[in-house]
Amino acid sequence: MTNQLVSDADIEKALDFLRDSAQTAAQSRADRVHMEEYRKSLKAMIMQEHNDLPVSAQEREAYADARYVAHLESMKQAVFLDERNRFLRQAADAKIEAWRTMNANYRSMKI
Repeated sequence: MTNQLVSDADIEKALDFLRDSAQTAAQSRADRVHMEEYRKSLKAMIMQEHNDLPVSAQEREAYADARYVAHLESMKQAVFLDERNRFLRQAADAKIEAWRTMNANYRSMKI
């Protein structure tokens, strides 16, 4: 059966994409989580360098530190890659689900 909206070939491509992108998606998620968690460690290490200041000033120094700002930029890229992978995988899932629904509808009309 061929569908006008979603062909069997489209579904094969979507399934191939989901299979082939699993490793990349997992790595981008791991990178994102690591960067989010490391942000806390980096802040603490920078704050420790300013032990002579009150805690609020230590925090201010940490947030203003070039290393922290650079980490935030790297984190921005990690979040982008993770979200991009997630959205692409969701789109492939949606295409497969639409195909399933159309085929179920087609089968019910044949009866």
